[in-house]
Amino acid sequence: MDELFADVVIVGFGAAGACAALEAADAGADVVIVERFDGGGASAVSGGVVYAGGGTAQQLDAGVDDSVDAMYAYLRLEAGDVVSDRTLRRFCEGSREMITWLEGNGVPFEGSLCPYKTSYPSDAHYLYYSGSEAAGGFRDAAKPAPRGHRVKGPGTSGKTLMARLADAVRERGIRVLTQTHVRSLVREDGRVTGLVADSLRHAPAGVKARHRRLARYAAKPGIYVPSLRKSLHRRVERLERAHGRELRITARRGVVLAAGGFIANREMVREHAPKYRGGLALGTSADNGSGIRLGVEAGAATGELGRVSAWRFVTPPSAFLGGIIVDAGGRRVIDESRYGAAVGEKLIEEHESKGWLLVDAPIVAEARRDGRKQSQWFQWLQLRYLLRRGRVLGATVEEVARKAGVDPEGLRASVEAYHGASDPVGKPDEFRRRLERPPFSLIDISVRPNLGYPTPMLTLGGLVVDEDTGAVRSTAGEPIPGLYAAGRTAVGICSRSYVSGLSLADCVFSGRRAGINSALAQGVLDKNENVF
Repeated sequence: MDELFADVVIVGFGAAGACAALEAADAGADVVIVERFDGGGASAVSGGVVYAGGGTAQQLDAGVDDSVDAMYAYLRLEAGDVVSDRTLRRFCEGSREMITWLEGNGVPFEGSLCPYKTSYPSDAHYLYYSGSEAAGGFRDAAKPAPRGHRVKGPGTSGKTLMARLADAVRERGIRVLTQTHVRSLVREDGRVTGLVADSLRHAPAGVKARHRRLARYAAKPGIYVPSLRKSLHRRVERLERAHGRELRITARRGVVLAAGGFIANREMVREHAPKYRGGLALGTSADNGSGIRLGVEAGAATGELGRVSAWRFVTPPSAFLGGIIVDAGGRRVIDESRYGAAVGEKLIEEHESKGWLLVDAPIVAEARRDGRKQSQWFQWLQLRYLLRRGRVLGATVEEVARKAGVDPEGLRASVEAYHGASDPVGKPDEFRRRLERPPFSLIDISVRPNLGYPTPMLTLGGLVVDEDTGAVRSTAGEPIPGLYAAGRTAVGICSRSYVSGLSLADCVFSGRRAGINSALAQGVLDKNENVF
């Protein structure tokens, strides 16, 4: 058995793990990152959006007026009581510095404001309304502002985010052990003092190359074809069993669990969120709950495991915001300007996962005109699917309802109510359009396995942590000495309600918190001093 020593050992090399490593190293700790594959995790296949506000440089460049109070008031509605007021306030107050810190570590941002409402902007824009800030109810509680800071890079720019953070980790001289699978934590007298893993670091070069290739294909395109991902991951596991060599790593100060969520673990999803089976598992095969399992085996408490973000976006194109989303009874589902995860949750929890978007001829024409220029390639393909295979047409509202299997009377009543003086579900007037010019279209946006129009999902719950330090709490409510957690392995700011950028922002926030507190553990600071 091989043996290594470090001050801080971090499990997982996504955004949370990288940020934890950088802060721990800057605090003077000797840091080792342990990563099952090559690094990046779900962060690398994400959109690379970081939620921030209160007057960031990018907002100022775009002429956006925002404040910490407005950001806090909005997020208080989204987050509920999942974190304390003090923690949420600290997150908002540190938001501008967070972007500056990322920029200092090489992550590029830009204040090019997207002029239309969308789920994710084209490569012409890198600042946008990434949540429900402008939707009914939310705009009344807090002045809306665009806070989705997309990392400047082509396509889904999570890959750029992780490439720059990985560069910063290497520049610090932080050791990264890739292709190393953590099996268990080591505890002595109730304290976590290290871990035991199986590593391919001494395996033949051909084995490591094959392992790396299989893991990469399991992430993409495997993310879109679950059967392919499952097959590739089985081959990865066979290589690990055949060629892995046991490695023990001693952590002199602490272990940070930053191994992602559990959306790739079908058994855990079935146990904790059974209604959310069948979605597109947004992440990698390493998002299997392994970090959560390690914490539970050490006596940790868990929270919010039933919370899953399921995205049902109807934008781009922005024209679709003028339509109405209805269920099988023709009843309105939600304010269509709400964030896509709110739409998905409503459909799944209250409408048997079934929903349709009603639009008329002018909206379809505008969607065809603007759809391509407002979209990334994958959004354009989804729009083409929706306008071709995903919709039915009718000369009247009643006719299109009958063709789609929607109650005609219920749909007619919803349209008439929508045309009233105010919208019954609160959609702001700027997004409303009269639906009166045939042919009418009902576009099927039901949540079900559908490669043409998938429903991306990620888990939001995890290990319960101390909000000041990131230390993992036991089932008795006490911090487990030597153990910390961050990102989607932990309960965080986005664990009750997710909007684009909030998970990555929480990864940065919680990763930095866990990193610095683990590095300065064991009495280096006064126990009452808050170091983050």
